[in-house]
Amino acid sequence: MPRQFARPQQPTLYGYKVIKTYPHDPDAFTEGLEFHNGLLYESTGLEGKSWIGIRTLESAKYQKKVSLDARYFGEGMTIFGDKLYQLTWKNGKGFIRDKDTLKEIGSFRYYGEGWALTHNDTHLIMSDGTDTLRFLDPKNPGTVKKKLKVTNNGQPVTQINELEWVKGEVYANIWQTDYIIRIDPSTGNVVGIIDMTGILPNQQDVLNGIVYDAKADRLFVTGKLWSKIFEIKLVKR
Repeated sequence: MPRQFARPQQPTLYGYKVIKTYPHDPDAFTEGLEFHNGLLYESTGLEGKSWIGIRTLESAKYQKKVSLDARYFGEGMTIFGDKLYQLTWKNGKGFIRDKDTLKEIGSFRYYGEGWALTHNDTHLIMSDGTDTLRFLDPKNPGTVKKKLKVTNNGQPVTQINELEWVKGEVYANIWQTDYIIRIDPSTGNVVGIIDMTGILPNQQDVLNGIVYDAKADRLFVTGKLWSKIFEIKLVKR
């Protein structure tokens, strides 16, 4: 069969092993997480209750915390260089902040909804709830440099939520499920599916939040209004 007509490869299936647990603010409606210079950054949602904060992994107490204006439903964020970029859900507005103080130093506009952000070495990577990831220019984040359709065995994947760049792949929560997908950023193909079922029995809300510590090669997950963050190892099925 000619290569261009070959069927997409089936994604690898994974379970997980919990390595260690850490505290998480049970009032945090988690939208974005990032580990940077030994600190955990978190952005949260809900109208009138959205904030962004900095804390250590070991303590749920935030060293810095900034609330958004009540008109904004906060969404995902990422750190690129010395700046933190943060989305809002339906306002079409993103904030640019100093990563150390969280002070707003700029803003940008985008169309559609804002769900999540991560980055590679050259671009911000944004999800909007559809099957398309947008690659944005960090110097001008309102500019879309390219778009990537995400597919699983040839079928479009939607509800792509919180994102994390992990070893050259995009990891993504699928909204209102217990699944995390691994996306090949060169093709958009889903190359792995991680089943997180049962990690927090009787959780108050859904799985949402992926954090990768590149220096120590550690992977963490949490959810909206969860009381714990879990360090995990993937187990191939």
